[in-house]
Parts: sequence; C-alpha cells; structure tokens
Amino acid sequence: MDSNLKRSIILENYQNPKGKGLIEDESYIKVNMNNESCIDEINLMVKIENDIVKDIRFDGEACAICISSASIMVETLIGKTTKEVEYILENFLKMLEGKEYDEVALEEAIVYDDVHKNPNRKKCALLSWWGIEKVLNKLKDNK
Repeated sequence: MDSNLKRSIILENYQNPKGKGLIEDESYIKVNMNNESCIDEINLMVKIENDIVKDIRFDGEACAICISSASIMVETLIGKTTKEVEYILENFLKMLEGKEYDEVALEEAIVYDDVHKNPNRKKCALLSWWGIEKVLNKLKDNK
C-alpha cells in the first residue's frame, strides 16, 4: 500500500475515530489499557453475544497511532466471531513483530505494516489490540 494512502487512513481514523466514546451498559466487557512508556491510556468496552462481536467502544488519552489503531480495530472486528477475532489478532501481532502474516485477514489494519521498523511505536499500535486479547481471555475465564 502506498505510504501516502497509509498516512491518509491513519490520519482519518485519528481525527474521526470509529467507536470513540464510552456508554453505560453492563452487558459490555470492560478493560483499561495503558502504556507505561508514554501517555497512552485506553478504556475499552466490548459487547459479545453468541460468540460474535456486536460492538466495541473506546475512550482515553493517546497518540495518533494509538487512537487510529483503536478506530481501525473497531471497524475490523465488529461482526466477527471470537474465533475470527483471535485469528485477526494473531496476524496483527505477527505483522508488528515483522513475521509472516495473512494480509487479507487484517483488512485496513494493514496500514501498520511498517510499524515493526519503529519499535517505540509498536506499543502504540498494539495497545487496543492487547485490550481485545484481554477481553477474550476474560470471556474464556467466565465459561
């Protein structure tokens, strides 16, 4: 993907993030994620019904990479089964580690394919995705 297009997608998702804003609803699984090496802190709310991600909400104080990554994650994961989410998450992590991954599965999240070259930005891109991993683990623990 062209680097100008990547920048444009990241900027659009930072300026107009999807899923931004928390709501009062006890049916959501909530997690707080923070990056101890910078200001990034994200609160995630995820609604899963019948093993399908119905909604993801987030809010917090974070950099452009972190906010845009959360926004793209919201768009990518809503409507997916928890198994599909696990697969996408696994491939997102592989991509950010510079390993071989399934490009198609990542959809628009592919814009972060160069982040592994800049290690101090990896946590920014990963923070909300680690939150989803935490949510999936909570879900498994409750079964």
